[in-house]
Amino acid sequence: MAVESRFLLHRRTVLAAMLGGAAASFLGCGKDSVTRPPPGPVPEGVYIPEVRSGEDVFSYVQRIKGAHDETLYKQVLGAANAFKEGDALVGVAAADDTSRKHARQLLENTRLTDLEDHPLLQDDLHALLVESEDRVAASGARDWTLGRLKQFLLESDEPDIHELVRGLGSDVIACVVKLMSDEELIAVGKKVFNPLPGSHIGARGYLGARVQPNSPTDNVDDIRWQVFDGWSYAVGDVVLGCNPVSSAPESVAAIEAALHELRVTFGLQDVLPHCVLAHIDVQAEVERLHPGTTGIWFQSIAGSDTANATFDISVKKMVDYAATRTGQFGLYFETGQGADFTNGSGHGYDMVIHESRKYGFARALTQKVARAQEGAGRAAAPWVHLNDVAGFIGPEVFRTKEQLVRCCLEDIVMGKLHGLPIGLDVCSTLHMDVSLDDLDWCLERIMPANPAYLMGLPTKNDPMLGYLTTGFQDHVRLRERFGYKVEDRMWAFFQRLGVIDAAGKPTEHFGDPVWVYLQYLRAKGDTRPEEEIRAEGGQRLDEIRARGVPIAVGHGANAWDLEPSLDAEMRRVYADSKTSLWTELSEAFIVTVPDAVRLLTKSKDRTEYILHPETGEQLDSASLDAIRSLRVRHAGKYDVQLMVSDGLNALSIMDAGQLRPYLDALRDLLTQAGYAPSPEHLLLTSGRVRAGYRVGEALFGGLADSRQHRAIIHIIGERPGTGHHTFSAYITAPTVEVWSQAGRVDHNITRVVSGIALTALTPSLAAPETVRLLQQLAPLGG
Repeated sequence: MAVESRFLLHRRTVLAAMLGGAAASFLGCGKDSVTRPPPGPVPEGVYIPEVRSGEDVFSYVQRIKGAHDETLYKQVLGAANAFKEGDALVGVAAADDTSRKHARQLLENTRLTDLEDHPLLQDDLHALLVESEDRVAASGARDWTLGRLKQFLLESDEPDIHELVRGLGSDVIACVVKLMSDEELIAVGKKVFNPLPGSHIGARGYLGARVQPNSPTDNVDDIRWQVFDGWSYAVGDVVLGCNPVSSAPESVAAIEAALHELRVTFGLQDVLPHCVLAHIDVQAEVERLHPGTTGIWFQSIAGSDTANATFDISVKKMVDYAATRTGQFGLYFETGQGADFTNGSGHGYDMVIHESRKYGFARALTQKVARAQEGAGRAAAPWVHLNDVAGFIGPEVFRTKEQLVRCCLEDIVMGKLHGLPIGLDVCSTLHMDVSLDDLDWCLERIMPANPAYLMGLPTKNDPMLGYLTTGFQDHVRLRERFGYKVEDRMWAFFQRLGVIDAAGKPTEHFGDPVWVYLQYLRAKGDTRPEEEIRAEGGQRLDEIRARGVPIAVGHGANAWDLEPSLDAEMRRVYADSKTSLWTELSEAFIVTVPDAVRLLTKSKDRTEYILHPETGEQLDSASLDAIRSLRVRHAGKYDVQLMVSDGLNALSIMDAGQLRPYLDALRDLLTQAGYAPSPEHLLLTSGRVRAGYRVGEALFGGLADSRQHRAIIHIIGERPGTGHHTFSAYITAPTVEVWSQAGRVDHNITRVVSGIALTALTPSLAAPETVRLLQQLAPLGG
């Protein structure tokens, strides 16, 4: 997960302008039905009480509306989905099981050619998707119905499926997936595979791992030792992929260099790539400054031009980058259902179709990379793969373990039908109704569909991102449970490393990262006695754990069980995360904030704030009045406003020695740098990141000097579940002209300093980093 621009800066959006998420859509069997509903209350959602025999989506819309109607068309397509909260928020979820059944009947009777002739959104991405489709391959199926296509996928062999799907559009692939049960999705998933060239990653019977060695402080020792840890369990054969805290090129370059050096030391340059999941522009800059040190290039992608703009990318930018990827390791993408509408780019249609368009984007870029490599004279095809991050956004997208399973199965099949090696981040944020044990339940139901890979961490809990995902021991268990294998060349490496024997069984060194450290130093020519190196390694482990980064050592009763004391610690951290999540700012704390101006959002209570994030993005009317009064008093003489919100972790704001030292240091540094911070601290209860943008609009919009930069520094509690109580500082500093345009300011022009805590990035270090980023965004005299 790329921190600065994928999810930290791409959370929720105001949904009021979208199709009525709370309003019922009555879509009856005749024109008069819309004005004369049957007796009794009409359920909320897309209500389709009756359809006619043989009727398809388009004839139904024509009958109900008298002409083609885009809104009704999108609603019927969405109503065919298995229920998820995200579709309900956009206003396209079925009102009940009967309506869902009828929507699916309409889809089953709909021809592929009619779907292709009615694109849901025409933009640059849609044009690229059409260009990438092999029209000849699918020419014989254009008059098929979706029902016939479903049966073809269930009954045909893999070669025939591969031949056809090269010509299927992303909307068609999304719609046929809607018609399948979980069991049918598994049946398709476990017979269609797209292995990476020259490897078994993504092949039948293989389950790989991305080692995700995240550090709360970008400490390269934390990162390096998590790789040692993964390899000690024979885990980590797809990519060494680290999410950086800082997107500064020099920080990203240090991580790139450390991961690159690991690969070189162990002779894995042609076997396993590395990746630092910063924005692709940053990776390109690092490669320019330090040629040969970057690995496979990462970027989060979305399903429309507007959603991609929130990631600060475009079709042209990505096509141009694809043209430069002429080496073995091409591009690595991440996606996730719900990211589009939570970023204000729902366009009125459902999450499955949005997700499928992302896979179409990845397919098209894979073709572009392949052409670039052909032009460079490379015979081998490129490594391009995709990781679906299912569950990261939160309960506004989906809330339950059953929905998480459904999402993962849908995405596996859509990815495979797009010709992609698709991995999963089967994950849960701490405010979802999915527990540590629930994730195991989910994995048991997803793994028969055989995704290409999963994430791999020392425990299920990410120490930097603060969410639940798959640990190294999960991989060991799933390999035993399903008979899945590790990529052959890496399996041979693990045998040479000595953590597994010739028969693939754990050795005495299994689960011993200090042993891997010893082999690393030996490969670098270190001849010191083993005892001395082991003592040094033990000291390093103690230092890393003291920074709040867990390292797994050994195992429990089974090789796939987490060591009991570490398991207990992770469950303690999980319990603490729930406390952090539901704690509110206390009155005793509030009175200690100097020069505080108290503000509230539209969230009625903590439950609404957590389940309906959009309510935490808008200030209530009294708070807006308070901001306007402050604006009058300031009379334009301040260029920086500090703002504090509880966010998802009020404890991080209230813990002694965290907020106040940061604020005091920040004010001093801002003044020394020549900025003029206002004396007040805005103190917001139930606040989300985007609430800061609305404050900036009210405070700065329309001021006299339209070219002057004005900044909001929004300090907000985040990431319950890391084991730290951390807050982040979001720095937004456009010109007055930009602040004056309602809705213009968003995550794409914001920078963040994250993981601030006494036990992570200390306030004394975070304050100068905040000012440094502000100087980049709003240079004085610039």
